[in-house]
Order: sequence, then structure tokens, then C-alpha cells
Amino acid sequence: MSPAASPSGEAELSDPWVALEAGADPAERVRVLRRAHETFTEVGTVPKPVRAVVADSWRRSARAGVGPDGTASVELADSDLGAYRAEHPLARVMPLFRELLGTFAADGEHLLAVCDAHGRLLWVEGHATTRRKAGGMNFVPGARWAETAVGTNAPGTAVAVDRPVQVFAAEHFIRRVQPWTCAAAPVHDPRTGRVLGAVDITGGDGLAHPHSLGFVQAVARAAESHLALLAPQLPAIDAPELCALGRDEARLLIDGRKVRLSRRHSEILVLLARHPEGLTGDELLCALYEDESVTPVTLRAELARLRRILGPGLFGSRPYRLTVPVESDVAVVERRLETGAVTVAATAYAGPLLPGSQAPAVVRLRRRLADGLRTALIARRDPDLLADWAHTPWGEDDLDVWRALAAVRPTSAVRSRLAALECELSAPPSAWQRRPEY
Repeated sequence: MSPAASPSGEAELSDPWVALEAGADPAERVRVLRRAHETFTEVGTVPKPVRAVVADSWRRSARAGVGPDGTASVELADSDLGAYRAEHPLARVMPLFRELLGTFAADGEHLLAVCDAHGRLLWVEGHATTRRKAGGMNFVPGARWAETAVGTNAPGTAVAVDRPVQVFAAEHFIRRVQPWTCAAAPVHDPRTGRVLGAVDITGGDGLAHPHSLGFVQAVARAAESHLALLAPQLPAIDAPELCALGRDEARLLIDGRKVRLSRRHSEILVLLARHPEGLTGDELLCALYEDESVTPVTLRAELARLRRILGPGLFGSRPYRLTVPVESDVAVVERRLETGAVTVAATAYAGPLLPGSQAPAVVRLRRRLADGLRTALIARRDPDLLADWAHTPWGEDDLDVWRALAAVRPTSAVRSRLAALECELSAPPSAWQRRPEY
């Protein structure tokens, strides 16, 4: 397909191939795109030769504060990476990826890469020399190649727009990536349709052929078909699941049914899930009630109602306890923080624990969990993670987080918000609250 000519005589790219025309000199394509990229990064305009998918991606990259001289950061390393990969759904189709793309990558001096839905590279395999070169730009397992982190690139942009993408040379937003060409396609959960990640092939000019994009897209579809075949073999999840983050009334998933709990029952289950050894009546009274006048009779009535809601076999007494393990979103965030997996911990954190609860033990747990996560975010200094926290209802007045964000992403909007918060801190104490309430 030949490109259409614009009124100025320049070629406009409507072809899915990144070349200006099928027979164009690769060096000339690089020069044209590089000039377009430099013009965009300098004045924020997009000349005619740039494809729409690339121009849109450049705009998103610029809005995210990505600089053309930036680099990817490694978020998952060592045992943390290994554990995360082992649990990821795409681990089940890695043998298929290797079978279909492994030889192609090794023989062509390319790389096979697989990322998750957040753009983090989970596997990078292929030609040894090419892997060493890619390591120079942190194209390595555990590194975050999301579009908001490193700008336009095939795996990151593919998960951002949820469609196959080929990025050639100077179409990359970051300069150090511009010698490379890559093609990636998203992979979806065949049951829910959500994006699980993307499969990518990365290398040199040899990948500029349109067949590269079609090839990787076919591999992604094969992976989805394979996951669909494996779905009936997935083990049934019998353990009850408790969701209590970001909601005043917890939700319990048990035996395939969803149970919405009252506030008091939510508090009880959160505490019992945290204490599998059980709690005595006196311990529960102290944990749940600020008012010391509340009698054990009141607590026993609440527990009797909760036992009827849960059904037989789940609730025990002497001490009060859950008779089967219950997985909670609180425990998930805590485990990820303990292993240093800050990004996945932040992803699992849906909000403060039972934010309306005044139960003393729940208040302590809520603050400890939120403080632990925000401290880890500030220490990580990842602008995307900090921005995600700062723009939530529970983080919008968090001065420490806004200061950390301003240090790594000093955009005018961030500096303006930080100045407003600091101005509030100069007002009388009754007008502001320095410590955010979780």
C-alpha cells in the first residue's frame, strides 16, 4: 500500500507498516521520524509524517512528564520477580511463546519479551548479544516499560491502547530506545476479556516488516486460545475471600456467593481473619468497642447473627475463630509490602480499610497499613506510583507524598498543588489537618 500524499507533498502514514513507503530507505525513515520527534519534543506539535497511533502516544507520554532522555526503572527484582512471575496467568503460556517466537528471536538476533498489564517486563529472552545491548537501556525483566514511565514503545503502548502496535526506531519517545524496533500485541483473559499483558518482539531494522506485527498478533491470539483450553483445568478456589479495603461494608465471597456484611460484622471478620488462632470474648470487646459499657451480651448477639449469615462450618467459638483460612485483601497488601513489591502492593490497595470504622483495632490496622504503603511509595520515588496515590481521595491532602512527587515530577500542576497545601499548613490548626486520616 502506498502512502497518500499531503498538500505539502509529504507522505502521510496510513499503512500499518511504520515505513514512509514500502521501498523507502530505512536510514531515511529514521531521519524523517527523528526530525518529527525532535520537533514534537521541542514545540509540542506533530508534523505530517508521524502516524496517528504514534502521535497520540507521544502526546500521552509528554502529558505523563516523560523526558526524551529518561530511562526505565526496575521495580521487581530477584525473589520478588520470581514469585510474581510464578503467579501470573501468562506463566501458563510461556512455553507456547518460546515455541512460537523463541527460535525466531534467537536466529534473527531479536528478543522475546512479555510484560504484565502495567507494562512491567516479566520475561526477556533471545539472542545473548542483543540481550546485553538491551540491558544498557534497562530492557530487562522487572523493569517498567509502561508508556507513562518511558514513553512510546511497543509493549507499553500495546497495553495502553489495548491493540497490537509496531514502533519503529525514532518513533520511540526516549532517544536511547530509538535504535530499536519492536512489535507487540496484548493478551487477554479469555473469560473476562481484561488485558493480562503483552507479548513483544524487539530487535533491529529487520523487524520493520509488516509481517512482524501480524506474526506477534497471531502469537497473542494463540496464547488466548491456549488459556481458554486451560481454563476448565484451573483448580477451584474454595477458600473464602474477604474484601475490606476502600469500603465501609466488607464483602465476603464464599461458596460462589457474595455476602455483603454490616459494618460491625465487617470489623469482626477483619479481625478474625487476621487472628486465625482466635480471639476471646474479652479481646474482641476491647478490639471493637471504645465504649467500655458495652456488655458481652451485646457482642454475643452480634456473633450469633454473623454465624447465621455465614452458615454452618465456618465460625467456631472458645475462642471465637474462623474454622477455615480466609484470604483478605489486607493480607495481600501486607505480604507484598513485606517482600518489597511496592508496585503490586499499591495496585492491590483499593483504599483505606473500613474507612468509617471507629473500632480501636481496626483504626490501628488501617493507619498502619496506609502509613506502611505511603512510606514505601515515598522511598521508591516512582512518579507514577506517587501520582496515583496523590490523586486519590485519601492522598489528595498528603503533603509528604506531594513533596515527593514534586521532587521527581516537577510539573506546573504538581508544584501548584504543593504550594496550595503548604499554604494551608500556614493557616491556624483548626483550618487544616496535617496528618491525612485513613
